[in-house]
Amino acid sequence: MLGISWAEFTVIFLVAVLVIPARRWPDVARFLARAVKTVRALVWKITDASEQIKDRLDMECPINDIIDTTTRDVLDQISVVRKKKTTNKGKKRSGAGKK
Repeated sequence: MLGISWAEFTVIFLVAVLVIPARRWPDVARFLARAVKTVRALVWKITDASEQIKDRLDMECPINDIIDTTTRDVLDQISVVRKKKTTNKGKKRSGAGKK
């Protein structure tokens, strides 16, 4: 629990019982309840925001994959066309010299 062992928590609790007067305990309890409620709300907001970010990233991953695949396919087609042009140029030269 936040890096505090149960023994340390017990010591802190005992010191608080000795230091805080009994008439202030209801105020301390209200404060602790509000603090826990605020922390829970904050954790829920952070969890919700992280889930929304995760969903958006999951939606973007297929788009990125499609872009990468399309780019790879286009570049492969360009390289195939260039290879055909260079092999066709070589064939035309060798055929022209034989006439």
